[in-house]
Amino acid sequence: MQDLHILPKLRDSLSYVYAERAIVQRYRNAVELVDENGKVAVPIASLSLLLLGPGTSITHEAVKLLAQNGCSILWVGEDVTRFYAQGTGETRKAQRLLKQASLVSDPQARREVALAMYAKRFDEALDPDLSLEQIRGHEGVRVRNTYQTMSRRYGVKWKGRRYRRNDWDASDPVNRALSMANALLNGLCHAAIVSGGYSPGLGFIHTGKQLSFVYDIADLYKTELSIPIAFETAALSSEDIESRVRRRSREAFKEAKLLQRLLPDIDALLNTQEEPQPDYDADGALPGPLIDDFDWEALFEEDEVWS
Repeated sequence: MQDLHILPKLRDSLSYVYAERAIVQRYRNAVELVDENGKVAVPIASLSLLLLGPGTSITHEAVKLLAQNGCSILWVGEDVTRFYAQGTGETRKAQRLLKQASLVSDPQARREVALAMYAKRFDEALDPDLSLEQIRGHEGVRVRNTYQTMSRRYGVKWKGRRYRRNDWDASDPVNRALSMANALLNGLCHAAIVSGGYSPGLGFIHTGKQLSFVYDIADLYKTELSIPIAFETAALSSEDIESRVRRRSREAFKEAKLLQRLLPDIDALLNTQEEPQPDYDADGALPGPLIDDFDWEALFEEDEVWS
């Protein structure tokens, strides 16, 4: 393991805890959930993500303690069917963000990252001359084939990916299970992205939303995790499918060692190289260098665009 501030301890953590209709408060040096059934201690030192559902209140001291322990907080709708807001990440260093921004701003580099994402997701290399639109087309075909394969494997009838955002119960059980499993996967990827200092909004395949990069990264694991989880759960029963998907997802994320893989996978896709930096995590108020401190003259000499 390298510098714990450069590579946060996400991989050593538990995945997530979902709470609703409860009070989250600090008790000594721990956080506890309080509801009508009593009090439950939350292992925040080894927790990556706290999902706060409807009817949840959280104290200032609890938020401060969670942030100090690198646990991201997401405010979500009932059964994680909506995403409303997020807390801060675990690092204050901008090295990964700068790398991400440079790649997403270069059309050629962006396309190369998209190709690398496809190759990682489906273990298949595409023609390097394909456009982003063509890459998305290949991806769509592979995902539809995966749905059909899971349908046959688990004996679940599949009519296509259909759901109404404003009418949750109108969807069939397997589509609700897919939405739930994907939401949980998105939340965990979101926690990893902000924990590592990347931007959730700078996507390479998805674009235009504050969670575009979250969707990019979550897509890498859907055919391995969320899609099989959804079909497996729907095959057993349609009763309480949301809560059963949450439980099965937590087990599957742990079995797949997802938290150990997320940041290294993102770093590898973007070819992020760690460089010596001031310890901004130890001192969040430490001033950083101004852009004028860079050697612009040397940069221009190496870049033919400026000649």
